[in-house]
Amino acid sequence: MRHLRKGLLRSPVIAVAGVVAVLAGAGVAGATDWLPVFQTERIAPVSVSTAELVRLPDLTGFGELTVTEKPAVREVAGATAAQTATGLTIPQVSALPKGVHGVPVYRAGGRASAEFTFSAAKTAQTLAAAGKSAPPAPAGLDGSRFRLVAGPGLAATWSTSGTMPSLIVARMVAPTAYASGIPFVTARDYLLSLSLLPPEVAAQLRTFAGDGTTLPLPISADSMTSSSADVGGIAATVVTARDGVLSAVVWTDHGVVTAVAGSLSVDEVLAVARGLR
Repeated sequence: MRHLRKGLLRSPVIAVAGVVAVLAGAGVAGATDWLPVFQTERIAPVSVSTAELVRLPDLTGFGELTVTEKPAVREVAGATAAQTATGLTIPQVSALPKGVHGVPVYRAGGRASAEFTFSAAKTAQTLAAAGKSAPPAPAGLDGSRFRLVAGPGLAATWSTSGTMPSLIVARMVAPTAYASGIPFVTARDYLLSLSLLPPEVAAQLRTFAGDGTTLPLPISADSMTSSSADVGGIAATVVTARDGVLSAVVWTDHGVVTAVAGSLSVDEVLAVARGLR
């Protein structure tokens, strides 16, 4: 799982288009004492160097992570099948960019869920291994649980003979998170205080408002740049490879994340995004 997480961080487009999407639904929270602590309303980039990515601590160094549902991403017969499988409407491309042609492959993914339980003892061990001492955990943090549920999501992919898809258009339920035992912001601030994250990364995360509405999107500072753009009156994040081989635009609207990416220029992905029906 650690290798998967780091791989996703190094490929922000894939993270958004195929996996990053969504944490739990109200039905999950309503059945227990879970409290909603995060509801995505916007996405903002966090710039991280490759060296910093390698140093990012694994979540299991701070507690127990249990995968309760594994995702079932699969190829489906077409747009209608993808929509039926996920309950989401697949975005329709008005006009394909130059060089992109043919019929797309459609994929749909169900829900993936996981539960994390914070452990003060594990955290102390992780810090000790790094030559640091763990500060006292806030009251109630030890043993607190956080639930994440990903999906559903769908994507249409136009492939080429190269290593990168020429175009991906994806849509998924926007992230939401639930906590039981302690406010999420308390856990976040404590983890940031441990000085395990690279200083530049921690500084960027501290700039996010504590209202639980902004989803940080890590991008590799060595190989990617980010900027903002307008898509149908909605603020979007644009991610571009420094070598020009990849561009992507991601935005969220009414609880749904949409992404357009591929081996295209920024102007081309924005043209596709703004022309979606």
